[in-house]
Amino acid sequence: MTASACDDSPDEQGSSPPRLPAQQSIGPGEGKLSLVVWAGYAEDGSTDRKVDWVTPFTRATGCRVEAKIADTSDAMVALMRTGRYDGVSASGDASVRLIYNGDVAPVNTALLSNYGDIAAYLKDQPYNSAGGQMYGVPHGYGANMLMYRTDRFPQGLDSWKVMWDPKSPAAGNLAAYDSPIYIADAALYLKAHRPDLKITDPYALSEEQFAAAVDLLKKQRPNVVQYWHSYLDEIQSFKVGDIHAGTAWQVTANLARDARAPVATVIPREGATGWSDTWMVSSRAQHPNCMYRWMNWITTPKVQAQVGQWFGQAPANPKACRYTAPGFCRDFHVGDAEFYRRISFWKTPVRNCGDDRGDACVDYARWSQAWTQIKG
Repeated sequence: MTASACDDSPDEQGSSPPRLPAQQSIGPGEGKLSLVVWAGYAEDGSTDRKVDWVTPFTRATGCRVEAKIADTSDAMVALMRTGRYDGVSASGDASVRLIYNGDVAPVNTALLSNYGDIAAYLKDQPYNSAGGQMYGVPHGYGANMLMYRTDRFPQGLDSWKVMWDPKSPAAGNLAAYDSPIYIADAALYLKAHRPDLKITDPYALSEEQFAAAVDLLKKQRPNVVQYWHSYLDEIQSFKVGDIHAGTAWQVTANLARDARAPVATVIPREGATGWSDTWMVSSRAQHPNCMYRWMNWITTPKVQAQVGQWFGQAPANPKACRYTAPGFCRDFHVGDAEFYRRISFWKTPVRNCGDDRGDACVDYARWSQAWTQIKG
């Protein structure tokens, strides 16, 4: 999947997405909806019978949901290319590719009943819009956090150094996210610790900056025992003690603690990368009315609260806080634009640096090639 997804690294550089029409009305549901999702985004009670927002959706709309879980953004892109799916919960390192390849259609936000309640800072971003046109509805966001075993680090951790120092006390027991976009994590660390590189954006790297990030990842490689696709894979490794520290999502920590693993999470002082996901409609959707109905369902405050608390992320709709547990919205900085600006959210690397350097940055195809070499 990675190879097929890398062949189309986007190079906007003045180009535009294909001109596709946006849907003008929502007709009767087609009775079915096929989705590509991150694990935990379309729960139907099969994981936990008390966690189910799919069944009520089907009862309300008649749209039966079939969800295909993808472990990486590259996998999402490859699946959406098949044309067999109606929609996707795309992160920023997939959405730009989908937009510029014509895999997703513009979204008519006037048909989205909860769009006005979505946090303004999530709209019209480079990863979910083009040419002033939205290509989806924001779903939720979160950080790629540092997770560690508290029995190994009872004093706590506050820096990514534990992941990058060859002499780290966790050397040989590290976990890292398995994706080319993880190169940005190395760049973010270098931004703080190698000011001579002058990194301003971990996704817009010059040849020198990119080489430094790749070199750092190659030095880290011997100390990584698990590159994880699915957060579920990481939980068991933390529980049995094979992993002492690693990149993780908050949902990983929540489930690991439920399994009685002694873990904690932190956003280190260097900051963190993160995701801001968007529900997007396939340009070849066979069930577009059900997809629009799904986008209206998944952005209601109650369902946003359910998804946010189950997955461990900030809901895009701050009204969800009416239905969350006490302290949840404070802990996840829901509606906090300042917190949002502290996270370096995934976006697809392209040659155009977006500044006065022009077309001097390393694009996603090169990131993917380098990632294959890093892992060996």
